[in-house]
Amino acid sequence: MIKVSLKNGVVKEYPKNTSIANIAKDLGAGLFKAACACIIDGKVADLRTELTKDSSVSILTFDDNEGKKVFWHTASHILANAVKNIYPNAKLGIGPSIDNGFYYDFDVDKPFTNEDLLKIEAEMKKIAKEDMTITRFELSSEDATKLLESANEPFKLELAYELINKGENISFYKQGDFIDLCAGPHLISTSLVKAIKLTACTGAYWRGDSNKTQLCRIYGTAFPKASLLEEHLVRVEEAKKRDHNKLGRELELFTTSELIGQGLPILLPKGARIIQLLQRFVEDEEQKRGWQLTKTPIMAKSDLYKLSGHWEHYKDGMFVLGDEEKDNEVFALRPMTCPFQYQAYLNRPRSYKDLPLRYNETSTLFRNESSGEMHGLIRVRQFTISEGHLICTPYQLESEFKGCVELAIYMLKTLGLYEDVSYRFSMWNPEDKQKYIGTKEQWDEAQNIMRKILNHLDISYNEGIGEAAFYGPKLDIQIKNVHGKEDTIITIQIDLMLAEKFGMEYVDADGKKKNPYIIHRTSLGCYERTLALIIEKYAGAFPLWLAPVQVKILPIGERQNEYAKELANILLNAGIRYELDDRSEKIGYKIREAQLQKIPYMLILGDKEIETNTVGIRSRKEGDIGQMSIDKFIDLLNEEIKAKNSN
Repeated sequence: MIKVSLKNGVVKEYPKNTSIANIAKDLGAGLFKAACACIIDGKVADLRTELTKDSSVSILTFDDNEGKKVFWHTASHILANAVKNIYPNAKLGIGPSIDNGFYYDFDVDKPFTNEDLLKIEAEMKKIAKEDMTITRFELSSEDATKLLESANEPFKLELAYELINKGENISFYKQGDFIDLCAGPHLISTSLVKAIKLTACTGAYWRGDSNKTQLCRIYGTAFPKASLLEEHLVRVEEAKKRDHNKLGRELELFTTSELIGQGLPILLPKGARIIQLLQRFVEDEEQKRGWQLTKTPIMAKSDLYKLSGHWEHYKDGMFVLGDEEKDNEVFALRPMTCPFQYQAYLNRPRSYKDLPLRYNETSTLFRNESSGEMHGLIRVRQFTISEGHLICTPYQLESEFKGCVELAIYMLKTLGLYEDVSYRFSMWNPEDKQKYIGTKEQWDEAQNIMRKILNHLDISYNEGIGEAAFYGPKLDIQIKNVHGKEDTIITIQIDLMLAEKFGMEYVDADGKKKNPYIIHRTSLGCYERTLALIIEKYAGAFPLWLAPVQVKILPIGERQNEYAKELANILLNAGIRYELDDRSEKIGYKIREAQLQKIPYMLILGDKEIETNTVGIRSRKEGDIGQMSIDKFIDLLNEEIKAKNSN
């Protein structure tokens, strides 16, 4: 017998070689029917996996993120099965799960049409209903390559050779007559996939390399219930209305130019104004909390990056200026600010009395993202970030880390984004040591310190193996855009290694020189990404304090234009952002246009307002709210602006 520790803390005994599927049945028919996969001692696995020793087990359903991934990965295999049934000559690429669904890449004679997608979708539903058992098997390198060669699957063969070179197992999954090279895990049957929808078809280069074959990528999603698919499709339509790429252009917040290049957006006056407001807000708040502003160069010699380790571990993501083989000095645009701010610390000798030392900077950074990764303002090649580095003693680390978390939460709550976030404790992968600097002992120390701090702060987090920075673990504050894609908005990192590399020291109370601990952090993150998220959060109807235009002045006719200009001067002197629409258009047309521009307030000016020296106020949210003096109106605006109300 073996002991199995379950998710709810219960420990049960089962015969050796009992499958997880049978354990799920034992725990209840409902759980078994809903089960997608499992986690065995921290690793996601198939339900058919048999236990040979005492283990910790969690059953995953579609309600779990990892369960969804397994479900959608299986749906991608059903898609590949359907395509091969209809188009036998199609060559298989890869088919992973993604946020809200899956895709699969195919090499075909001509791109799929919308009619083709309908045929494929119908075939997928047929396969799902056939209740095909899904099984896993492994082959030797020789047998695996023979199988793929006979099946004429060149892309799968390439992947198999990579696995062989790494010395890894070569596994396949089978459903009916369909076999695919895959690491898994998968569902135990196709019948669990009840509702399927293919959503798009695009081109995609093999392995994301524009020098390689262009494949045809089919996107889709699937659910265990038809009602869940219907709810998803409603959310997708709502997301389209809120998509920052669409709204941001319609509201003239940003644009792009092919002449400038991909991932290099142009902030138009209204978008630039919002970014300016955010930057001022962040810098003022950081100053209140003891942060000192620096301004460092946007580039440096390769020597700096070689010392920090970025040249070895991050060079492919950098824009390098010059040729290492030909030029005496090679520069690179900075992808981060840390090694620059370290030079500020090294400006003079430091004592423990100088610590903690908090440096912040509004930093423009450059990262050579691949073309397939870039999306609107979410992921770009040039961006500006509220970056900071905190140098402290070991005894100050926990309280200072807590202060960084509190600052991040304050920022997110003020912007109305906090309810949408989750936390990830990003750790190193000891199986891939080349990605990191330092020893196992240093990483264990840093991660144990961070885990202790996170637990003391009562932060509920997921663990991300292999997601750490190359020099230390980090807390990633994650947020989803309207399409469900999760990105990091704020990071707070613990670094016990780079201070020694840079010769950063302080004289402690005992008179000895010691290396400080460093916290790398952002207080808000990338301003471009933040702008994208608040466009989507508010569907472009920004809170008053962030609205690029807070008031639209709308004279009914030419007789009111002079009065409108007087009011404009009053608003200008009061620091209120306004626009005056004195065109010879009907007032109804002007109001509708201002509503489409999502202006918080409109001042409607007619003869009555001139006679009584008042303004007629129309609110974006409440409609007409009556007349009042301009002074009283400005007082109300200032109260709302000061409150930074995000509702």
